[in-house]
Amino acid sequence: MLALESATVRFGGRTALDAVDLQVAEHEIVCVLGPSGSGKSTLLRVVAGLQPMDGGRVLLGGADQAGVPVHRRGLGLMFQDHQLFPHRDAGANVAFGLRMHGAGRAERESGVAELLDLVGLPGAGRRAVAALSGGEQQRVALARALAPSPKLLMLDEPLGQLDRSLRERLVVELRTLFGRLGTTVLAVTHDQGEAFALADRVVVMREGRIAQTGTPLEVWQRPASAFVARFLGFDNVVDAEVTGTVADTVWGKVAVAEGEWQGPCELLVRPAGVRIGAPRDGLRCTVEARTFRGHHVSVLLRPERGPVLEAACALRDTPQEGAAVGVTFDVAETVVLAPAGEPSGK
Repeated sequence: MLALESATVRFGGRTALDAVDLQVAEHEIVCVLGPSGSGKSTLLRVVAGLQPMDGGRVLLGGADQAGVPVHRRGLGLMFQDHQLFPHRDAGANVAFGLRMHGAGRAERESGVAELLDLVGLPGAGRRAVAALSGGEQQRVALARALAPSPKLLMLDEPLGQLDRSLRERLVVELRTLFGRLGTTVLAVTHDQGEAFALADRVVVMREGRIAQTGTPLEVWQRPASAFVARFLGFDNVVDAEVTGTVADTVWGKVAVAEGEWQGPCELLVRPAGVRIGAPRDGLRCTVEARTFRGHHVSVLLRPERGPVLEAACALRDTPQEGAAVGVTFDVAETVVLAPAGEPSGK
């Protein structure tokens, strides 16, 4: 459906996109993740035709889009700030997308009703935009973007302005809706939870380049680098030297799986793999802080050597602040992060 070939964009002396190659298959939902300035929004604007390139190509359905204006690319666009027409009601906003596609009056009227029902707003066509909640405005914007039956729907931080509970509910609804419609989606977001819930495939960007791509499970289980691990919220990363199935770290000897990279590298231990026991067991630590996270308690531990560790504990198993504990590491929750440019599992 979509292919970027060596897509390059420069702003003065800064390279926003650095020869990016990316493909999106028909009916696939791809979410591009990354911190501010990583190039994810620039990538979206390049595909839409809103940002000229300094090099490379964009192909839609195999056709080069060089010189093709935005309105001729057959794309649906949905932005963080909705960009609804405030002087028109919800139905007129949705009808705009149909009218731009050449639909007649009768087709527009039936199409508006069908689309509003599809996004969970039946009968809302006459409601003023100003009277809609943020989540309702988001649904109207989605209906308008879907109205012309775009071959590719592009979302730019689509849920960024909504509160967390509403985002979590809408992202599930969106995935279900896109699956039912067979919509091909390219979305950008900085929220990994949102991306992992929505996407078939996640693309993590850093400084204009793709740092990792894979299914949400693949990226979560096997971050490709310390950057990706930390971006996903994993801070238990240290330098290591791996020999066989043992990593020598500042925290001591840590077991790793067979077949991992051998030699100098970095090691990730997920919080779930930091096991807290009696002070005599393993690495001696002091409990610095505890934070309730809803499903677990995040415990910060100050080891007798090395950087602070984060552990994830059940509420009933959480030690008191100031307590002396011992820490061991679960091999199933350790990940060897091979040096840049080297494959893991070597």
